[in-house]
Amino acid sequence: MIRDDLISLIQQAALKAQATGDIPIFSLPDVVIERPKNPEHGDYSTNVAMQSARLAKMAPVKIAEALIAHFPAAAFIGKVDLAHPGFINFTLSDSWLAQQVAVIEAAPDSFGNSDAGQGRKAQVEFVSANPTGPLTIGHAWGAVLGDTIASLLTATGWDVTREYYFNNGGRQMRLLGESLRVRYLELLGQQNPIPQDGYQGDYLRWIAAALVAEHGDGLVEAGVDVFRNKAELSIFANIRATLARLGVDFDVYYNELDLYETGKINAAVQALSTSGYAYQKDGATWLRATDLGLKQDRVIIKSSGEPTYRMPDIAYHVDKLERGFEYIVDIFGADHHATWPDVLAGVRALGYDTSDIQVIIHQFITLLRDGQEVKMSTRRGEFVTIDALLDELTTPSIPGRDVMRFMLLTRSADSSMTFDIDLAVKESSENPVYYVQYGHARICAILRKAAEEGFSPGEYADGDLSLLVHPAELKLLRKMIAIPEIIADATAQLAPHQLSHYAQGLANDFHVFYHECKVVTAEPDERQLSLARLRLCAAARIVLARVLGLMGVTAPERM
Repeated sequence: MIRDDLISLIQQAALKAQATGDIPIFSLPDVVIERPKNPEHGDYSTNVAMQSARLAKMAPVKIAEALIAHFPAAAFIGKVDLAHPGFINFTLSDSWLAQQVAVIEAAPDSFGNSDAGQGRKAQVEFVSANPTGPLTIGHAWGAVLGDTIASLLTATGWDVTREYYFNNGGRQMRLLGESLRVRYLELLGQQNPIPQDGYQGDYLRWIAAALVAEHGDGLVEAGVDVFRNKAELSIFANIRATLARLGVDFDVYYNELDLYETGKINAAVQALSTSGYAYQKDGATWLRATDLGLKQDRVIIKSSGEPTYRMPDIAYHVDKLERGFEYIVDIFGADHHATWPDVLAGVRALGYDTSDIQVIIHQFITLLRDGQEVKMSTRRGEFVTIDALLDELTTPSIPGRDVMRFMLLTRSADSSMTFDIDLAVKESSENPVYYVQYGHARICAILRKAAEEGFSPGEYADGDLSLLVHPAELKLLRKMIAIPEIIADATAQLAPHQLSHYAQGLANDFHVFYHECKVVTAEPDERQLSLARLRLCAAARIVLARVLGLMGVTAPERM
């Protein structure tokens, strides 16, 4: 990447400046390369001279002057400037920029990728909803975040496993079975109240109707376990189908029950007790979390002998590490913010390093329809399912999946999300997904029109890139070649929303280029320029399709 190359060149310049005595001998601090907000300050900038002033006992400006004087020649650098009080600004070479079209053409499916992960094993756990009801819009955010992060990790050289963890035992599943039994008996004329904290959603009426159709009154005497199993099978089939509609496919579905059957939970509890990190109090087993840097100890085994949800999660994360994953990403909803520190503390207490376990907590989503907030409560059965919203978001121009995925990637996970349905289905530049996809479709239309007018792909594939000198062309090129850094940063920071922001910026720069530069002209003396611009368009299409692909969004050829 350009940033890495600049860091290397700055380090070389420092060694040369020290060898000539222009600056004293000292260890250069870590070089940080940033993009200036003001384009007049170049494409990249560093404050390393200011960071070195105390170490060198020298004015930042003098250090910067020495570094610039000894800066090695590099084809991609057009200009190196000093800006007070000691910034060094770098401007990319226009001719080098134009030639990057060929680099993009050479790697249409992988431009921007890296081998940072070096094939190491990574796991992304997301969604992980228990089979107690349909997936809702809240689950959708976690699904899109996780799937996109997994794609980013793959693009940066990791061997990625997408994993879904679920619990089909415990109190909530029993309540689900009891609630379904009530709905089943209700259809047979027996009226019973839904149990306290039971499930009210209409989806249980639909499952009950299917049971009546299949079994008649043959399940009247059946126990709760039968209804729990029937509910689980039906709901999980629906969950998988919903995820498929959203474009999410898991490699592993991990059942919490496996942790019990293999003895991993008991083994973890025993190990915590042996190490002194678990103790008995009031008939319960407690995790000595205060010895692990947390504010209070936590119950991990209730006095009834039933584990709290923390204990299986501790055992599950140990299992992840035992399976050889070197990088683990957990994506949870906001309701988990208080529990995950306890889980990681328990894993550390068992002797494992948790520094490579990253936890993302995404906030709640506020859904707007006709400018009004849509009220939701899963327990009361008042919620908007992913399936229903996908149907509502689908328009003649854009599939609902594209709209949902793109819109859910417009905000960082730690920000509140307001999902405006009216905006999401609007076919105008106000709608970011429409704007970006229209950019790709426009490029395709330009290339089709060019072919009709006698500009074949074979001809513009050899277009003279040195003719790309217009400011709008160069600005577009600058945006296009930024994708390696966007992918690297979005991966390192686990911030896939950067992709949507980049896509919008790229589409905007293309639209500006399109309006300022006539791509196809019939004038014979401008044919070579048309060929060069068509080649630029084709490369822009590659980059725009790449970023949309990472987001799991289609790149339409017509809209």
